[in-house]
Amino acid sequence: LREGKRTHIMVTVGKEATESETFITDILKAGASVIRINCAHGDPTIWGEIIKRVRRTSQMLEMPCRVLMDLAGPKLRTGTLKPGPCVMKVSPKKDAYGNVASPAIVWLSVTGTEPPPHLSPDATIFVQDQEFLAGLQIGDSVRLYDARGKKKKLRISKEFDVFSSTGFVAECFDTAYVESGTELCVKGNKGRRLLGEVVDVPPKESFVRLRVGDLLVITREGSFDEPSVTVPGAHRLTCPSGYLFDSVKPGETIGFDDGKIWGTIKGASPAEVIVSITHAGPKGTKLGSEKSINIPQSDIRFKGLTSKDIKDLQYVASHADMVGISFIRDVQDITVLRQELKKRKLNDQLGVVLKIETECGFENLPLILLEAMKCLNPLGVMIARGDLAVECGWERLANIQEEILAICKVARVPVILATQVLESLVKSGVPSRAEITDAANGRRASCVMLNKGKHITEAVSMLDTILHTKLTYKKLDSGNLH
Repeated sequence: LREGKRTHIMVTVGKEATESETFITDILKAGASVIRINCAHGDPTIWGEIIKRVRRTSQMLEMPCRVLMDLAGPKLRTGTLKPGPCVMKVSPKKDAYGNVASPAIVWLSVTGTEPPPHLSPDATIFVQDQEFLAGLQIGDSVRLYDARGKKKKLRISKEFDVFSSTGFVAECFDTAYVESGTELCVKGNKGRRLLGEVVDVPPKESFVRLRVGDLLVITREGSFDEPSVTVPGAHRLTCPSGYLFDSVKPGETIGFDDGKIWGTIKGASPAEVIVSITHAGPKGTKLGSEKSINIPQSDIRFKGLTSKDIKDLQYVASHADMVGISFIRDVQDITVLRQELKKRKLNDQLGVVLKIETECGFENLPLILLEAMKCLNPLGVMIARGDLAVECGWERLANIQEEILAICKVARVPVILATQVLESLVKSGVPSRAEITDAANGRRASCVMLNKGKHITEAVSMLDTILHTKLTYKKLDSGNLH
């Protein structure tokens, strides 16, 4: 991250990078120079495929790109909810009177063949047989019975050659619920008949919707199916970490999903924690699997690198350029890290990024940096603003960010600015005004991180423009207002 004066752009990627032939190429061309993989999600098979594509694309484009792999760390998260049904809703757009204004655009192809970048279909349907697609013609009507047993129809409107495969755009003028196993049929002229089957419809994401006043019971993972005798009718989730049950006390606050939901702990035991929801959206807020849990008032003591972190570190060392160490709290965590690096003879090869995301980590930052500098490994700091805001308070985040930037400037340690940079643009395609000025502040950092989303390529391109457009204003002396 020290090369030149350019502010680098880091992009978090996941499984979606393996499902598109052009994804990595597009974001590198747009300006990304670091790819981040979160070890809290996925597995070595997925990570390896992402890294292989990054290395190949970087070499082909002659555009250097580093890989950062974040160790999951001892973060508290909600457990995995049972997946919902594998069914997809295909729905046309309707006007104020409920009439169809425009059809739903459906991409029809074999598994893994994504639509061209300029297409934004409302739904993607994968079919099992390439022969079915090979026989399709423009104007064909694909007939099916949806999950409700209702007869539906897709009209083929366009054909595209995508790499070594073919895909079609179809129009749907009526709402349909399509599931894996749905049979597709085309009857054409002169007895032409095609039969296909829908495959790989992903399960719907499961969640609980929490409202102010609701009760939530959190149990240890593995006990989800056991009924709660103490709080009948309450919402229920699990947490795989025993730290939660060992640390919290009644009366303390607890936050979920980066502070979108807050509650007060009403009861705690080694088996379950009972929470009364005190803050959520007006219509309730969804809480799903693997969402963050924060307990800023609790006396919790994590033990540095987890067993999963240590296992993943071996993989990271042989595949990535940098490793991100999550939830650094004090000098002891750095001591453990140094020992693990020394065991693997990684004393000077692997870049180390210290993620500051707790109040304890922020308060101890000078000592943490002094200890980390005893290693020969290239060193950086990430300001993980999501957890920092929840742990330290929203009103303190701006000052904390400034202090971290100042400390790292004195220590000559590069800084990565992370969390919610251009988030509205990434998710919806339209940025907010405040996001633009926030992104411009990224010029003071060595790197700015973007999280994944539907419009990530546009966001990378805009961030690249914001960060690297030459400033044209002249600094004027400020006068006093009378």
